[in-house]
Parts: sequence; structure tokens; C-alpha cells
Amino acid sequence: MSAEKLPVYFIPHGGGPWPFMDFPKDASGKGPWDELGAFLTGLSADFGRKPKAVLVVSGHWEKEPVVTVSTAASPGMLYDYYNFPPHTYQLSYPAPGAPDVARHVQAVLKEAGIESRGDAERGFDHGVFIPFMLIYPKADVPIVMMSLDNDLSAETHLKLGAALEKLREEDILIIASGMSYHNMRKFRSDEAGHVQEAIRFDHWLTDAVENSDIGARNGMLARWEDNPDARACHVPDHDHLVPLFVAAGAAGQDRGRKIFETHFLGKPYSAYRFG
Repeated sequence: MSAEKLPVYFIPHGGGPWPFMDFPKDASGKGPWDELGAFLTGLSADFGRKPKAVLVVSGHWEKEPVVTVSTAASPGMLYDYYNFPPHTYQLSYPAPGAPDVARHVQAVLKEAGIESRGDAERGFDHGVFIPFMLIYPKADVPIVMMSLDNDLSAETHLKLGAALEKLREEDILIIASGMSYHNMRKFRSDEAGHVQEAIRFDHWLTDAVENSDIGARNGMLARWEDNPDARACHVPDHDHLVPLFVAAGAAGQDRGRKIFETHFLGKPYSAYRFG
């Protein structure tokens, strides 16, 4: 990676408004999200400088007819979580948007033959504002959001990411926000068999991301559903895994590596850096 070329990240954003709630501590005095909070708080130091803007692909922006890019100059807040304490619906993250960058992203997609549209109304969903309240707590870095493609396929999103790779040389940081484990039906379960499914899938996913043969890496990710534990870890859908495919596509020939792993009730979830 050259000095000018930014890395690409896939980060976990946790569950709901977790950094702003009190959770029981374990015997060692740690809360269930403490390690994730420390990781996100330190993420900006991993690449060492503030970019011109951040392009965030969130697993919470889906079901658009075409890929959609946020063009708002001052995005509002989208509290897309339910049944949490009232104070979590008063959170504010006043980071600016970047309409010029958003239009440039659309132009880059068009050049690659990918249809897109702009959206000047959408606010920051919690896949964006929750992690970035820790990454850039001063809200002083412009953020552009991009939706998933409605088909949620790995191949589509690998191609989508590949179209965006050139942005990394234009001081635009690409961050994919999701969860490598996201079974909402068993999220609070520590059933031993399911924990083993989650552990095996995390090992397989890491092997795929860290494969030194980039073609093989992308081929493994494109066929992620062939893994026997894959669907046990992504229920009812895999929208939180899809941002990883965008990150891998935007990585180009840069290798990936795991930079963070922690557990929720024994089930691992991870973060990856490319480049």
C-alpha cells in the first residue's frame, strides 16, 4: 500500500445503541461491549490521519431499488432500533455530509456501469452513528453513506466494491459497517452447539479474508453460503455480512487480515482490514 492509498475496513457496529447503555459486568469487571468500544475508539489511530471524507456502507441501508448514495449536506438521525431506553432516541451525531463527494461516488459507479441514485433526506442509521460516535467523537469528518444493492448477493457487492477502489487514492476512507455474526434469533443464546457453529464460521471467514490468493479469496466469499455454518450465523438474512463483500472488492489486490475479535456469549465476531 502506498502512503497515499487508504486501507479499507469491515467493522462490527454491535447491537443497537450499546455504548450509551449500562450493562451488567462479568466477574472480571467487563461489560459485554467494552472490547468493541475500545477497538472502535482506537480505530482512527490505525491509519493515522483524518481523511477528506468517509464512505460508509451500512448493513442497515438495504431494500433500495438501486444502489443509493446520501447527498445530504447535514444528515439527520435515523433511530432504526426498537424498545430501547428513551435517552437513546436523543443521541446526536452532527457530522457533515459531503454532497460533492457523494456525486463523485455516483460518477465512479456510473463509469463502472452501475446504476445509482442520490438521497438528500436519509439520516445516519445506527450502523453509522453508533460506531462513528466512538471513531470520530468530535463529528469533524464528513460522512457519505451508500446503500446495499437490493439483491444482497456477494458477487454483486464484490463488483460494487471493485468500482470504488479508486476512491482510496483520493483520500476517501471506505468503511463497511456490519457484523460477521448476526443471528438475531440466537443472539442471546449460549447454547453449546450454536456457539460451535459461530466459532467455525468465524474461522472460515477469517481464512477466506486472509487468503493470499486474491482470486481465491473473492471466490470463497462469493460462495459463502456453501459453508455449512453460514446460515446458522446469519438469520433471518445476511444483510450484516454484505458490507464485507464491498470491502473485499474495494481492496483490489490488497490482502486482508483480522484486526479484532471478541465474543458475545461465546460467539465470536470480528473486524478486518484490507491494505
